[in-house]
Amino acid sequence: MSLRSFLEQMEAKRENLHVTDEVSTRFEIPFIIKKWDDEGPIFLFEKLKNFETKVVANICGTRKRICDALGVCQIELYGKLIEAWRSPRKPEIVENGPVKEIIEKPDLSKIPFLTHFEKDAGPYITSAVIHAKSVDGSVENASVHRLQVLDKKHLAIRLVPRHLYKLWRTAKEADKDIEISISIGVHPAVMLAASSPVPFGVNEFDVANALMDNSLRLIKCEHADAYAPAEDELVLEGRISGIREVIEGPFVDITGTYDVERRQPVVEVVGIMHRKDYVYQAVLPSGSEHRLLMGLPREALIWESVSKVVPKANAVNLSLGGSGWLHAIVSVEKQLEGDGKNVLLAAFAAHPSLKHAVVVDSDIDVYDATDVEWAIATRFQASEDLLIIKNVRGSTLDSSADQETGLTSKVGIDATCPLTRSDDKFKRAKIPVSKHFKELVRKLVIV
Repeated sequence: MSLRSFLEQMEAKRENLHVTDEVSTRFEIPFIIKKWDDEGPIFLFEKLKNFETKVVANICGTRKRICDALGVCQIELYGKLIEAWRSPRKPEIVENGPVKEIIEKPDLSKIPFLTHFEKDAGPYITSAVIHAKSVDGSVENASVHRLQVLDKKHLAIRLVPRHLYKLWRTAKEADKDIEISISIGVHPAVMLAASSPVPFGVNEFDVANALMDNSLRLIKCEHADAYAPAEDELVLEGRISGIREVIEGPFVDITGTYDVERRQPVVEVVGIMHRKDYVYQAVLPSGSEHRLLMGLPREALIWESVSKVVPKANAVNLSLGGSGWLHAIVSVEKQLEGDGKNVLLAAFAAHPSLKHAVVVDSDIDVYDATDVEWAIATRFQASEDLLIIKNVRGSTLDSSADQETGLTSKVGIDATCPLTRSDDKFKRAKIPVSKHFKELVRKLVIV
């Protein structure tokens, strides 16, 4: 299982759009992806200005494609993810693989990195799966990070205070750099695993192997003490400096707004491996693929948490309008009055970055904004059904939150039907029709 095998699978399903006109990596490719972003195809840019290779984008741009990659239907998706988190499987380490077809000295100017938005600091790598070990080798981590291209041999890495940051801090305190692999062009399961909120100490490559039914193979890097998938398109080998830092950014994050500039560590690239005809994988910042890769694992966490407080959690949607991160709509089957507020509290606990949450009944489509708004309009009373939580940690991706502390206020809306009143007041009216009439309508639609 590789990016290539998945592209072949999607080609058979007519999911791929081949762009054969010459395009530039500076703004033009991002513009095309953004133009057809929501539910858009996989883009294969086959002719690049100033580069010989191809660019592929929007691989994980729809829920259906992610389900296809994991071999599940949507109702099985959260369960598949959670099972892989709970039961990771060690991949086999192999001596060789397609990614080792070409091993060369670093020259980042030959790689078609994209410049996405007008005020970006420069070209960025946005699909990088980075593997690293702790100083003593006891902990391994694979995670997705953005990398700003500085010159032919150096990158700046954004380290959010999570697992890789912890490994880097430990190495820094020991006066050591941390050696890494930077994988570009991987199977969707690897991207999803590397985006998953598993505990520190769990190797996300093991999670990916569980998602891939034990088919992931890893190779040892040539110039760094790190591993990478053997079927990768491209691997950069490098070292995150323990002492050298630069200003990183500006850069657009998931909300479509510019993140603040910060001093971040420098990565020295010490080697490059790639297939002879490698395809460069890009992810559009704030695009549907970005939102789904970040948001889907958190939806699974919310779904699991909510399932513990109500008889059934039907669906969770970290919505498009909430940038796939800040807003959640949760559909449940409640049993008692007060269940709705318990659901809201469970959702906020499961995803601390969540800012606004709406809980609805099972007859409401969480992916239909109009349906959700209708539920709020007809089933919600602010004096009874509104939950406000002040001065709690949220997300610094929220421009209105305190950018230093992340403190924010959160709002929960219980838009479920009250159990103490007649259903007739809260259910949509229906028009009964015969089979004959349904057939007549079908013919009219066809005409």
